[in-house]
Amino acid sequence: MSSSVEPGDSMPEVYSFSSSPVLLGGENRSGTTLLSVVLDSHSELVIGPEIDFLDPPNLGPRILRSIDLLAAHDTKVTGISKSTIDPFWFDGVHFVVQCRRFGLEFDDLRELVTKVMDEVKNDIISFADRCRLINEIGEFCKARAGASRWGLKLQRKIAQIDTYAQVWPRAHFVHIVRDGRDIAASHLKTVPDWGYRTAAEAALGWLEVVSRAHCSAPADRYLEVRYEDLVSHSRPTLTGILDYLGVPWDEAVLRHAEHEHALFERPYGHPAAESAGKPLHAGRLGRHAQDLTRAEIAEFERIAGDELVRLGYLSMTLPAVDA
Repeated sequence: MSSSVEPGDSMPEVYSFSSSPVLLGGENRSGTTLLSVVLDSHSELVIGPEIDFLDPPNLGPRILRSIDLLAAHDTKVTGISKSTIDPFWFDGVHFVVQCRRFGLEFDDLRELVTKVMDEVKNDIISFADRCRLINEIGEFCKARAGASRWGLKLQRKIAQIDTYAQVWPRAHFVHIVRDGRDIAASHLKTVPDWGYRTAAEAALGWLEVVSRAHCSAPADRYLEVRYEDLVSHSRPTLTGILDYLGVPWDEAVLRHAEHEHALFERPYGHPAAESAGKPLHAGRLGRHAQDLTRAEIAEFERIAGDELVRLGYLSMTLPAVDA
């Protein structure tokens, strides 16, 4: 039985924070990391990578103990993968590693976790209390950087945008979408150890994310951005994003690779850190034409054709398959 906390659990207890984060989302391999680093280059924004906070149970003590194990270089938490880390500790260690990618030191995180545990008088168990910890982390990073707003990646959780919009009623959501066929190619060819295994699986997974968020997003707080536009028409696309966020133009967002980012200093095996450290370029657009077979492309289009059309990746509607 899964011990994960799901968005919406204990909803009557969900806090409504006054902070105004920038919450990025998208399917895995769609450019979320690149966009987070680009926006993190802006002088008024501090944007971190994803933090998976729905696992493990009793989040607070697990984080604190994971910090101790990591600081002591304990063999139970050696490496960065489930194959090298004791499975019991993996989720806690992963949380700490993700916070390190956001620039937090062990003592910073220990203090924030202890503070929240004292305030909520429990081990940070409910969805509401987990969001409270994330908010504390974001506010801490914002204050330390002297920024006006903080943000991080919700990643695929953007599909539950209505829940997160209740938690952060002043948040702005940016959903980066990418041609699902290219995402399928990236999964099958680049991350076969953890990504989708077939074109059909990739199509259904992509649909899960791209077909839901725009339908339940709050008015005026949701922006859909195409990865292809970000890398091919960077200046106008980023101008539109910054205007939407209400922050002034900063030329630094066009030179993200020249700036310091915690993710570059502490990648800890992040699968997109290296590519996100390169200047904006359109080198792999349309990669599915070379990396997928005609049958795989046809299967993806059969399943997800309507959304490919809606997003401008196909010019005609194709019959969709029942999921």
